[in-house]
Amino acid sequence: MLLNLVMPTAGTATIGGRRYLDLEEPSRVIGAVLEASSAHKGRTGRNHLKACCLAVGLPMSRADEVLELVGLTPAADRMFKGYSLGMRQRLGIAAAMLGDPQVLILDEPANGLDPEGIRWMREFLQGLAAQGRTVLVSSHLLSEMQALADDVVIVAAGRLIRQGTVREVLTSMAGDGRVTVTTPERDKLAAALERIGADVTADGHDGLLVSGATAAVVGETALAAGVPLHRLTADEPDLEDVFLGLTQGKAAIR
Repeated sequence: MLLNLVMPTAGTATIGGRRYLDLEEPSRVIGAVLEASSAHKGRTGRNHLKACCLAVGLPMSRADEVLELVGLTPAADRMFKGYSLGMRQRLGIAAAMLGDPQVLILDEPANGLDPEGIRWMREFLQGLAAQGRTVLVSSHLLSEMQALADDVVIVAAGRLIRQGTVREVLTSMAGDGRVTVTTPERDKLAAALERIGADVTADGHDGLLVSGATAAVVGETALAAGVPLHRLTADEPDLEDVFLGLTQGKAAIR
């Protein structure tokens, strides 16, 4: 809808307050990577980008500039059909960046990438955002989104379920959470925690699982009871836990 590829049944999708159709030079405003294999297999990476430049009225020199930007200069004259998935993703980003847009939209940019490629993608996109650009990413890889994103929008069955910063969304489902604590005086600490109303169960030889009290409260209780702690960690839900908890089996639309 943002790119005018699908018409909304109601409402208006805008970029900086303007519809895509109303942009005079859209490639200079917004770039998109929706399909990693959208290039002619018989073209080189450089020729593909030059064709894109010609299509949108940009100087041919811009092709080499974006190849350098995404680290594809050494493979610029190789045929696209010989590119790995990671190289294809980089070429797609290079094409999206030809007009030096302030808005970038990507669908599943880390899909199928190896760990090195995923790290490169994350650092590259975070670098664009640090420049003041808007980067919108749609993905099922929620652990990667937790590491990448500043803000999260969760949509299920066509409706907005939750929106906010990653920390806000995670905290909204955490409640008091659960705390894992290890101490050589487990029984003494368990008794002290139960006196303040916490639920305590044994975990391993020296460990306790505590619910109904935050990590700070557990630490303060241990200090007041004179109990040494060897480990104290708060078990918080990750973005995948939050997503599944919020959608609860609904048909999810990323």
